[in-house]
Amino acid sequence: MGSMGPLHIGLIGAGGIARAHLPGWLELGARVSVYTVDGSAEKLAAEYARHEVAAVASLDDLPADCTAVDICTPTPTHKELALAAVAAGRHVICEKPLALDAADAEEIAKAAEAAGVRLHPAHVVRYFPAYAAMREAVERGDLGDLAVLRFTRGGARPQWAPWFGDPAQSGGVIMDLMVHDIDIARWIAGDVVRVHAQTRGVEHATGDDRAEVVSATAVLTHASGAISHVTGLWGLPDQQFRTTFRVAGADGLLRHDSTSVPGYRLTAQGVRAANEGVPSSPMTESPYLSELREFAASWADGGPEPRVSARDGIEAVRIAAAAVESSRTGRAIEIGAGNSTVEEVAR
Repeated sequence: MGSMGPLHIGLIGAGGIARAHLPGWLELGARVSVYTVDGSAEKLAAEYARHEVAAVASLDDLPADCTAVDICTPTPTHKELALAAVAAGRHVICEKPLALDAADAEEIAKAAEAAGVRLHPAHVVRYFPAYAAMREAVERGDLGDLAVLRFTRGGARPQWAPWFGDPAQSGGVIMDLMVHDIDIARWIAGDVVRVHAQTRGVEHATGDDRAEVVSATAVLTHASGAISHVTGLWGLPDQQFRTTFRVAGADGLLRHDSTSVPGYRLTAQGVRAANEGVPSSPMTESPYLSELREFAASWADGGPEPRVSARDGIEAVRIAAAAVESSRTGRAIEIGAGNSTVEEVAR
């Protein structure tokens, strides 16, 4: 990595996202130390015995000589882990969402800024080629002034860890799943000033044999006047993972469907075994690798700015939290763009 010297990454977590990040770090030539609270770090390190991957026994040991700490753990743990890494003077990569509320996300970002280290919210969808190409088209003016944007994202309801289904820990389908497209909507159409959302189905902790489908829709009003419709689905166990977007402007329309298969197909019967829900990509390069390479490049003196900033992570949390609140109360939520002002307004 040029003037940065060899990369040494402290990876916290050994679940699905950690397993998506680890090959990217190895491709970048990094040495990786892994920590988990349940012993799964040893298992992951053993699977990569031919590489420079080692488990560490204590969280205190992790940042000793790391270049950065990569947090791939349940959302409720993000703040404590990120602040500890920042206090140790390490750059931080943190899986989305940064936190469950904007105040905590702001606290992490301010601590990183004060310590002179980078905070990278891992909003990987910005690195999927269809979304990156859509952003480039909008930036070129191919669509003219944006009018209506529609995003959908859905798959099997997470079954591999109970915290996903518990909205007190994950924020539910809005904060955990839809935050991806909330971030993309803001990236494409600018700051959001009003949110109106609704959730259908019962959100509860996984593990009690209830397999309700949960879906949510959020309507985002951007400061520009554009409107985004964001829909998320946690479906039956064999629900195919699928994402779509449809972006309409005064001069054109862009649309994308990750399945790209026309005609009738049966998408769910409720019988497929649980999976870990990390979307695949037809790319020759993993978007996780693209994301991590861009983050790492920014650590060098004069390195380029990544396409996702700490502020982007904060605003994604702010908008998603407003959507959760709107869904809970049945009211639209006004957001002061770029600050923490949130106000309920009559429907």
